[in-house]
This record gives sequence, structure tokens and C-alpha cells, in this order.
Amino acid sequence: MLKALSAIVVVIVGVISAAAYFALFIVHQNEQAIVLEFGKPVRIISDAGLYWKLPVVQTVQYFDKRILDLDMPEQELQASDQKRIKVDAFARYRIVDPLLFYQSIRDERSVRTRLGPVLDASLRRVVGSAVFTDLVRDKRESLMKKIANQVNEEGKEFGLEVVDVRIKRADLPEQNQKNVFDRMRAERQREAAEFRAEGAGAANRIRANADREVTIIKADAQREGEQLRGEGDAERNRIFAEAYSKDPDFFGFYRSMQAYEQSFKAPDKQSTEKQGETRMVITPDSDFFRYFLSPQGQGRAPAQPPGKQ
Repeated sequence: MLKALSAIVVVIVGVISAAAYFALFIVHQNEQAIVLEFGKPVRIISDAGLYWKLPVVQTVQYFDKRILDLDMPEQELQASDQKRIKVDAFARYRIVDPLLFYQSIRDERSVRTRLGPVLDASLRRVVGSAVFTDLVRDKRESLMKKIANQVNEEGKEFGLEVVDVRIKRADLPEQNQKNVFDRMRAERQREAAEFRAEGAGAANRIRANADREVTIIKADAQREGEQLRGEGDAERNRIFAEAYSKDPDFFGFYRSMQAYEQSFKAPDKQSTEKQGETRMVITPDSDFFRYFLSPQGQGRAPAQPPGKQ
């Protein structure tokens, strides 16, 4: 009797456990759920917790509450300036209306087939109305917001909210990159040539100014040198005249000694004459040797004043 009663209790507990297992379900913090009765939605659950359903009759469909990614394949688009651009974009979205999402898309695996064409069409519209520099540099942020707004408007019918749209990479096609690089290289070479030409022009101006200043300085120096030389010659002649007026005989003797020194001086290294040799053809009783004819060093005739020899 006790064994039969124990068996009945075990069966009852098992049935209750099985019923609880199939009737209770948990909705996690990052989930939301729809309770379906024979495929028809009867209840939407947005808060986490433990819930119940009718076993067998009702089923539960779970949806993620987190922000999800939709990665688009790389595609080639054309900007308004007729430049081809390779764009790699992605969108972030979340399910805000699980019932509408279930009715229109069914599950998250089908998001790409429904939302992907919408994102692709919006990308083509916005990129086609912008120029290349706007997309890659100047207005990229505003263009991304514009795409997100357009996709968001069309995504509402799917129960989705598009949080953000981003372009991971926007590059020119390989051939276009080569053309752009060639253009950039030509532009830099042109600028370099202009800089070189400006530098050469500045160098020529500086060189011409320097040459002109050198010429002026040399002319001034030569003029000043000639002036000083003339003043020196005049001073020398004045001194010679004073010396002659004081002692004509001594002056004549001194001038003759200078003439002897210059006449008998050895030629320099660049002369064709041999060093140490001086050749003169002159008579012994010439006036040039008048101071050699007297033991006292007195000539036959007085020396002429400067300028008359």
C-alpha cells in the first residue's frame, strides 16, 4: 500500500514538474519576448523575469534588446563629381517593436534581406548627391546622419530603430587612385618648380645686387686709392723739392745712389735674365757714373731738380 502511494506521489510530482517546466519560462535582461498561441501573438513581454504560458498551446519567441550590427558588403558608388568610390558601411539598429518586427521580418536572421536594400538605396542616394571630398573629409558626419535618418524612416515599418550608420572605409578604385596620385604628384612637381624658379629669381637678384655693390665698392676704392696716390705723389715731390732746395749736391748724390741700386739690382724670378747678372752698355765717362770719377764722391755737374732729369 505504501509503495503504491509513493509511486502515485512520484508520478504527481513528475507531472507537476513537467507542467512547470513547459509552462514557466525566463526572459533575460537583454531579451524581450512574444507569447504565441498557435502562431498568433497574444502577449508581449519587455521586462526581465519569470513568466508562465500554457504548455503545448503557447510558445515563446525571443528577440534581442541590445544594439545589433548590420554589416554591408563593400560596393562601388558614384559621387556627384563623377568619381567612383568604394564604400564599406555598416548600420547599428535595435528592435523597438517586437510585434511589428515579428510580423514583418519574423526573426533577426532576415534583417539583412529586408533592411539591407533600404540601407543600400539610402547610401546610393546620399553618396550620389555629394562630392568625394565631402564624403571622405568635409561633411562625412552630416552625411552619415542623413543616411541614418532616411533608413530610420523606412525602418519604422519593420519595428526597428536605426541608431547609427557609419562608413568604415571610403576609397577610390585602384585605377582612380593611380590617377589621383599622378595628379597629386604633378601638382607637387609644379609647386616645386615654382618654388625653384622663385628661388632662382631671388638668387639672381641677390647676386646682381651683390655684383653691383662690389663694382661700386671697387670703383669707390679705386677712386679713393688714386686720390690718395696722387696726394702721396704730390707730398713726395714736395719733400723732394724741399730736400733739393736745402742741399742740391746731397740730393743729387742720393738720387744717383738710388739709380745705381735700381740699375744693378738682380732681376726677379720671372725675368728672362739670369739672377745676379746685370748688363749695361755705357761709356765710362758717362754722366751716369759721375760720382765714380772723384774719390770724394763729387760729380762733375750738379744734379738736375726733380722732373728735369
